[in-house]
Amino acid sequence: MSTSNAPTGVCPFSGATGPAETDPPAEPVAAPPISASPGTFAEAPVAGWVTIPDLYNDPFPIYQRMRAESPVHWVPAVNRYMVTSYAACHEIEQDEARFSADENNSLMKRAMGHSMLRKDNPKHQVDRDSYGSTLRPGTIKKHWNQIFASNHAKSLDALIAKGPGADFVWDYAAPYTAENLRLICGFHNATQEDLQRWSQSMIDGTGNYADDPEVWAKSAAASEEVNAAIDEMLPYLAANPDHSLLSGLASLPIPLEAIRANLKMTIGGGLNEPRDVLATTVWALLNHPEQLAAVKSDPKLHAVAFEESVRWVAPIGMYPRETTADVVLEGVHLPKGSRLGVVLGAANRDPRIFEDPESFNIFRPKKPHLGFGGGVHFCAGTWIARAQVAQIAMPALFERIPDLRLDPSSQSIDAGWVFRGLTKMPVTWG
Repeated sequence: MSTSNAPTGVCPFSGATGPAETDPPAEPVAAPPISASPGTFAEAPVAGWVTIPDLYNDPFPIYQRMRAESPVHWVPAVNRYMVTSYAACHEIEQDEARFSADENNSLMKRAMGHSMLRKDNPKHQVDRDSYGSTLRPGTIKKHWNQIFASNHAKSLDALIAKGPGADFVWDYAAPYTAENLRLICGFHNATQEDLQRWSQSMIDGTGNYADDPEVWAKSAAASEEVNAAIDEMLPYLAANPDHSLLSGLASLPIPLEAIRANLKMTIGGGLNEPRDVLATTVWALLNHPEQLAAVKSDPKLHAVAFEESVRWVAPIGMYPRETTADVVLEGVHLPKGSRLGVVLGAANRDPRIFEDPESFNIFRPKKPHLGFGGGVHFCAGTWIARAQVAQIAMPALFERIPDLRLDPSSQSIDAGWVFRGLTKMPVTWG
């Protein structure tokens, strides 16, 4: 696994938000426009050379070539325009009037139902408000952090009991984040293993650009299991309320299909994002001893390492949008109804914004990344992910296992492009 090759995850809670209780995210900077004469535009070049297997194995060299040629390409293999420059992705995020989230023939709608992530305002705002205070920074600090710390201690104990050679992702990061998500959602009738299976099956459906029928079958089965679990929990939580998302929804006049779709969206990404960012950040630090030493000596750098990891390998690799009219995006003409892939994994490595963007470097000048989206769909799950990873997991991990290192006898592996993550990460210590 090379430093240009690394993992990512869909924003789990892009519909959940509340009053800002921390500093707002910095406004992304604008990249210089693609050169074009006033009033002129170019048609998007066709990237027939791009294949899904190549994207799955390592998308970053592909993104480098695409950015150098044009901010937008038509990619036949995925049947959509892929947008790879920082400036173009940022423009799309800020303009839902021209770039709609409510895409026709959406893979996410098929896998999970019509969630808030695929709605524009005002419908998006209705669903968004229904999530209430569960994910606000104040609630995280007062309620969830204690639960995260307890879950983390159990998961870390399990990793240590497994012994050197254990897999960092599947023996530690995945159970930890899945148990957190189980309680955040309110699935007291399920296990963390259920959450892992549901999440991966529906995420695979959302990214099934190859239209694999086996992937759709597994996704549909998981979707039905989630429906049954939600239907069972809603009356229970109406009578026995707690801080969970389902508990808040149980007392509101929200259509059942909206509850189901939004919880599936949350399950789909609420596990992948913190799991993959945790593994990516630790993998990167273990490969950069000088940066790891700095993080260990200054606790504030845990948060810096987290943000650099999200920039380096965006937790949302790509998400769709659809044009509502003929538009010119960064000098490229797009007809009305064009299906777009907003490739944050490429935008966050745009050399016009970030110096030496292919490298992981916590000491780089601070510039805002697009890893958590922007505009009305800015991911409010950002605070949950920061809490689980930067505030709870990383400090405790390196305190308990100060000599943690990658197992030299077995190579780490990462894969994916719509969602990219480490699929194998053997570690050792002692």
